[in-house]
Amino acid sequence: MTHTRPPIAYLTGEYPKVSHTFIQREIAALRDEGWQVHTCSVRRTAARDVVGEDQIREQAATFAIFDAIKSPAKVLGAQVWALKRDAKAWLRTARLAWKTRPPGVKAALWQGFYFLEAAILAQHLQAKGVRHLHNHFANSSCSVAMLASELSGIPFSVTMHGPAIFYEPRWWRIDAKIARARFVSCISHFCRSQAMYFSKPEHWSKLKIVHCGIFPALYGHETPSTPKEAGQEILFVGRLAAIKGVPLLIEAFARLRDTHPEATLSIIGDGPERSYCETMARTMGVAERVKFWGYQPSDAVADHMRRADMLVLASFAEGVPVTLMEAMGSQLPVIASRVAGVGELVEDGVSGFTIPAGDLESLTDRLDRLLADPALRAQMGKEGRRKVCAEFDLEKEAQWLGQVIEGSLAEALPTGLRP
Repeated sequence: MTHTRPPIAYLTGEYPKVSHTFIQREIAALRDEGWQVHTCSVRRTAARDVVGEDQIREQAATFAIFDAIKSPAKVLGAQVWALKRDAKAWLRTARLAWKTRPPGVKAALWQGFYFLEAAILAQHLQAKGVRHLHNHFANSSCSVAMLASELSGIPFSVTMHGPAIFYEPRWWRIDAKIARARFVSCISHFCRSQAMYFSKPEHWSKLKIVHCGIFPALYGHETPSTPKEAGQEILFVGRLAAIKGVPLLIEAFARLRDTHPEATLSIIGDGPERSYCETMARTMGVAERVKFWGYQPSDAVADHMRRADMLVLASFAEGVPVTLMEAMGSQLPVIASRVAGVGELVEDGVSGFTIPAGDLESLTDRLDRLLADPALRAQMGKEGRRKVCAEFDLEKEAQWLGQVIEGSLAEALPTGLRP
């Protein structure tokens, strides 16, 4: 790859990670656009959350702050470097860390760790000649990014997702982060509205909407590697955590076991709720028709989507799930909770169904309707792919993000919310 643009860096709490493949894809798309992207991570991702050869290679090339912070000599060296480089900037950063700390002694201690981590990151970024730092998620890694920016003079930006950050906006001081960032990439209009609520109007112009996305060509008409079995397959892809509402999906599926005896439920993902969900499937008498696949690499997930008949996310909170984009790109109808920015992706009754979060009756009814109507599934699948290709194509989103970064470097952001 010939790099035609200035070097930039990406930071997240853990990178790469199986549940955050959208970040890896975004970086790949920016690299295809000629950007030299140095990947950084606060921590090394646990081996169980690094799936596939591409993620293993990406992890090996990623700078992890924790690798350095284990060495007292490196921690001290970074502080000495920062003081020698610009003592006034070091003092400003220390004051900023103190000013933006959450309440409580423990939180103040963590803020001190972020200050130490920021010096290590700033030294690394300077050594690489980085011109701009972009961070995903506005929590602790963004605290490190904000402090590293103040310490080094390298501007930063952040992609804000939600919903979790909006539950604790004052704890994580997203007002200060928005004020200091060159721009904020919001994944939806809903996300942007929340950022507006917690920031001052003079900063609203730098709140841009950059969708997470997929490469639609990866989700098309290809034949699956194994033939589709007879029956009707419902698919879930995501972390098995309370927020995803998987027990609700299992209960709705169990209610339809007599009406649709051929239907199956495939659950891809892992997490703290897996054992409970497996027990629930046994208790409800559908264990033989519910398959838990655990984490799968992206190509295996795409293969599952080619075989499935629909995808369901009965989540209690979401941003704009990339899993829904992948399913819609695969021409699957979807059922999803009507939360946050989901309605900006899924048009109810057109590309799938949106339902009130936590509503078992609605979920059961929409499952029944899709299982009973292959023609409706096919029509919704076509509409879903059209929507994703038009508005959630990662190549186009990376081009837009690149324009915003270029505008940031020139201190002249594009004026519109979208390209």
